[in-house]
Amino acid sequence: MSLPSSTSSSSRLVFGLLCLGLLTNEIGANLTFMFSNLTLFNVEFKSPSWLGRSIAVNSNLRIENDVDPNIQEDSHMNTYELIHKYGYPAENHTLTTDDGYILTLHRIARPGATPVLLVHGLLDSSATWIMMGPNKGLGYLLYEQGYDVWMANCRGNTYSRSHIKYTTNHAKFWDFTFHEMGLYDIPKTIDHILNHTNTRQLHYIGHSQGSVVFWIMASEKPEYMDKIILMQALAPVAFLKHCRSPVVNFLAEWHLSVSFVLQLIGVHEFLPKNEFIIMFNQLICDETTITKEICSNVIFLTTGFDKSQLNETMLPVVVGHAPAGASTKQMQHFGQLKRSGEFRQFDYGWLRNHWRYGSINPPTYKLENVQAKVALYYGQNDWLAQPEDVEDLDRMLPNVVSKYLVDYPEFNHLDFIWGIDARELLWERMFDLMKEQENSV
Repeated sequence: MSLPSSTSSSSRLVFGLLCLGLLTNEIGANLTFMFSNLTLFNVEFKSPSWLGRSIAVNSNLRIENDVDPNIQEDSHMNTYELIHKYGYPAENHTLTTDDGYILTLHRIARPGATPVLLVHGLLDSSATWIMMGPNKGLGYLLYEQGYDVWMANCRGNTYSRSHIKYTTNHAKFWDFTFHEMGLYDIPKTIDHILNHTNTRQLHYIGHSQGSVVFWIMASEKPEYMDKIILMQALAPVAFLKHCRSPVVNFLAEWHLSVSFVLQLIGVHEFLPKNEFIIMFNQLICDETTITKEICSNVIFLTTGFDKSQLNETMLPVVVGHAPAGASTKQMQHFGQLKRSGEFRQFDYGWLRNHWRYGSINPPTYKLENVQAKVALYYGQNDWLAQPEDVEDLDRMLPNVVSKYLVDYPEFNHLDFIWGIDARELLWERMFDLMKEQENSV
């Protein structure tokens, strides 16, 4: 019996998420999705009235595509091309991890300046820091502040899909979680930057999973804490006890079934970045009044809703670069964190755990090893990094120099990197803290 390809399976996953974004019966509806006896999410949001009814196949409804050609061009450019297009000094760097993954590192070069490393979140890439354009992207603004800006790409995303032995068609290529990113990708990236710039320390800014991999690096390789001036965590994740993300909650409650089904049909990459998905996303997320609402619901399905901070004109650019790829195992690991309520390594089941770890439960990460100075920034409307979980993380970290709840109730997970008012609400504070910590060294 032949099994469906990863492309067709992944397409169904995307289509399923799209359908979830449309399950509403009236304006201001209460959106609830049930699986068996489990309520995965229950969200109130406003939707255009046409979503409350079925549209006939022979409907005369016409969707105009009047996207700005400049925006359309940006949606097809890679990170290097975007930086170069807008007149900034762009560089591509390639490095190989100790376990054979070939990673691409992007740079907005300011030789001689203090380096800052930006590490993206889940299903994201280096493009996230600059895709909103000059004066709006954090990467550009840090360059204007006088920094040498480096942007990482962890294994499995658009820019880091090579290995010295495996291709992305091999299941072995996708046999990783964010554990390996923290253990191999980030240390190797830091060493490359410090060696290339002949400096001893750098600033680190991580969004979401970009903070997770830092905690893991500190836990497993604490010597790297001496190489960090300041670690700033945007929407920091470690504990997911109070997580409200429907996707993570689904994986937590149905982890064995999901694992079996995904492995059975050969999906080792979660939501792969292939041409079909790029085309499908851009069809949904154009500039028309109708499709913008659909697109917003899909994008925010895993992170929370705050349409007021999303520049919807830029949605074609967003979906041109995200999702950028992740492993199925990586997604399962997030589900395990939610299910266990602990911040620990991947759970293989008691028998394999005993063989791999020497104990029936996976080891807990050692947050006491995070000796670098840390700043935590979080939002009230963040489905992934809930305030209660960030407070728990704060109590576990030994050297938090700043903790800030963004003064905007609707600020959500993606607003930290794409928010229209992110500079005024947060980034200026970050710039000030960076200068303050540099002066104290």
